[in-house]
Amino acid sequence: MVDVVIIGGGSAGLMAAIAAGEGGKRVLLLEKGNKLGRKLGISGGGRCNVTNNKEIDELIKYIPGNGRFLYSAFSNFNNKDIIAFFENLGIRLKEEDNGRMFPVSDKAKTVVDTLVNQVRKQGAQIQLNTPVEDVLYDNNKVTGVRLKSGEIIQCSSVIIASGGKSVPQTGSTGDGYAWAQKAGHTITELFPTEVPLTSNEPFIQSKELQGLSLRDVSLSVWNPKGKKLIEHRGDMLFTHFGISGPIALRCSQFVVKALKQFGTGNIEVSIDLLPDKSSDDIYGETLRLAKADPKKSVKNVLKGYLPEKMIPYLLQMSGLSETLTYDNIPKQEWLELARSIKRFPIRVYGTLSIEEAFVTGGGVNLKEIDPKTMESKFMQGLYFCGEILDIHGYTGGYNITAAFSTGYNAGKSAAQA
Repeated sequence: MVDVVIIGGGSAGLMAAIAAGEGGKRVLLLEKGNKLGRKLGISGGGRCNVTNNKEIDELIKYIPGNGRFLYSAFSNFNNKDIIAFFENLGIRLKEEDNGRMFPVSDKAKTVVDTLVNQVRKQGAQIQLNTPVEDVLYDNNKVTGVRLKSGEIIQCSSVIIASGGKSVPQTGSTGDGYAWAQKAGHTITELFPTEVPLTSNEPFIQSKELQGLSLRDVSLSVWNPKGKKLIEHRGDMLFTHFGISGPIALRCSQFVVKALKQFGTGNIEVSIDLLPDKSSDDIYGETLRLAKADPKKSVKNVLKGYLPEKMIPYLLQMSGLSETLTYDNIPKQEWLELARSIKRFPIRVYGTLSIEEAFVTGGGVNLKEIDPKTMESKFMQGLYFCGEILDIHGYTGGYNITAAFSTGYNAGKSAAQA
C-alpha cells in the first residue's frame, strides 16, 4: 500500500513526486517508458528552458490558453519559486532574451538528473517500464491503479501527469484522457498549438522560398471579415510545407480556432517585413534608392533593402516589372509595393498534426478542477497536473512553468489530503 501514485514521469510528475515526498507520504511514481523527463530533456533545444522570469500578470498573458486559471497555483508556487527551487538544488540559472531562464550548464540533462535525484531523496519509489491500464474508483473515491501487467496497487490518491498528445515519441500519447472521462470529467476539444502552419501558395509549392529566414518581422492572423486576430513580432522561416519559426508557432492556435469558427478552408496570415516603418516611409525610401541609381533595375535597387528571394513576388504582386528603372516607375504601383511590404499575404489552410506540435491545446475541463489543489471536483483523491489540463502557453518557458506549478500543487495537496 502506498499513499500517492503519480502516473507520468515528465516535468509535472517529477515535481508532484517531490512535493508529495516533502509531505512525508509514501509516494510511487509510475512511468511507462524507460526514462524520466524525456520531453524536458529535449526542451529549449536540449538546453531546457526551466521557466520565464516575467512578472506574474505578464507571464499569464503569454499563456493564452486559460492562463488565468493559474493565479491560485502561482500563489503557492510560481516562476520565482521555480528559480529558487533549482538554485537551492545547486543548478545555477541565467536569464536570456524575453525572460527565458536556462541552466548555466546549457544542458537539459542537468535539470532532469537533479529532479530525479530529488525525487529519490524524498523517498519516493520510481518504477520505469510500468504502463498503467486503469485508475480505480469506488464510491466517488480513488482506490488505486491497475497496471497493464494486471497488478493492482492500492492508494488513497492518484495524480495523473501523463501529458497531452503532442511529441508522442516522449511518451505523451493521451492515455490520461480516458481515466479522466471515467471519473466523470469532460475533455475539451484537443488541437495542436505551437505548431508550424501549412500553405499551398504557389511560392510554397515551388519551394523557392524554402529555407528563407526572416528576422524581426511581424506576423498577423486575419479573420475572413478582415479583422486582425493577433500579431506577433520576431523571427520566422519558410519551409517546404508552409511557415515555421517562433512567431508562426505563436500564431498557430489563432489559425486553428479561426478555421473552425468560420468554417473556412483557409485563413490569411500576413508578414510585415519592416514593422518599424510606415508604408509612406517605405514608399519614400525606396523611391530615393531608385533615384540614386536611375539606370539600375528596381529588382537590383531593392536587394539590400528587402530579403532578395522575396523581391520578385513583391514586384509581381504590385504589378511591377523586375527590369523597370527609376524613370518609368508608376506612382500607384509603387505605392502598392510599399503596402505589400507592410502586408505580404499568405493563405494558410491549417497546421501540422497534433503529434508534430510542441503543445496540446484542450484537455481536462478546468471548471471541474479545484484551482488551488488541482483535485477533481468529482472524485476524491484524484488530481491532475501538466499538459493533460486545458492550459497552453507560447514556447519560451511558459508551458513548463504551468507544469511545474500545477505539479507542485497537486503533489502538496495529495500529501496533505
